[in-house]
Amino acid sequence: MKLGCIVPEKAKLIGLLGLPLSGILSPRLFAYLLGQKGIDGAVVVMETQPEDLGSVLKTLPKIGFVGFSVTAPHKLEAMKYVDELDPMARRLGALNCIVVKPDGRLIGKNIDTYGFIEHLKATLVGFPFKKTSTVVVGAGGAARSSCAVLLDEGVPEIRLVNRSLERASALAKFIGGPIKVVPWADREAALDGAGLLVNTTTQGMTPNPPLDLKLDRLSRTAAVYDIVRTPIDTPLLKAARSRGHPIVDGVGMVLHQAKLSCTEWFGFTPEITPATRTFVVEGRLP
Repeated sequence: MKLGCIVPEKAKLIGLLGLPLSGILSPRLFAYLLGQKGIDGAVVVMETQPEDLGSVLKTLPKIGFVGFSVTAPHKLEAMKYVDELDPMARRLGALNCIVVKPDGRLIGKNIDTYGFIEHLKATLVGFPFKKTSTVVVGAGGAARSSCAVLLDEGVPEIRLVNRSLERASALAKFIGGPIKVVPWADREAALDGAGLLVNTTTQGMTPNPPLDLKLDRLSRTAAVYDIVRTPIDTPLLKAARSRGHPIVDGVGMVLHQAKLSCTEWFGFTPEITPATRTFVVEGRLP
């Protein structure tokens, strides 16, 4: 007989809100990080319909939830139900982390940017942002946060490529700064002279087709960053590796976001180590 899980009475509970939520890494990751510190806590995975989001966020803090991780499609809608937004969430118009304060107030934060840039810095130590023209593919929420944080790091130019030129233009206007919108037909020409390529789309994610982008015109010293996590080794990263490019995968974004989440929710900042990654990706201790 398989026994159910009993959550300790004083456990700190985190809700993971999204739809759908199959294949997510967060529950295993937080189980590992909390176990390392001996903290009673649990992540409750809740596939939440948009019409139920408000009642969930209103009710669950009253029964012991100390925070929420928010993913698609709720990152924009959840902003309606928090009491305060941090500067990055206001700037990007989206949140992905909610902290429940002792007085019951809900604080909305956007830590996508933190996870993205901290993973890049940890993987490519000393990366020369201020000298690196960058190509970003996509015009959704991930592209928005990626462009914002790359500009904050001093990237001199972002070439934004997307199938919908209208959406890319809207994103460039929203973020501001040196963002050049490139038509989809010119996507490969946009690689000329770039030092970083970032895929923020779901192309290459199971079961979607690979990103339709040949790397022939990308300098072999340029780094390639794919935020897709399923699979971790995407067709884009395989192609980049075969050409000798430095590569950055999407798993580390999750790990570094969790680092900041633990600080906000549980009051400690975990160290992200190779052992952390091995457990999250493979389900085993190294």
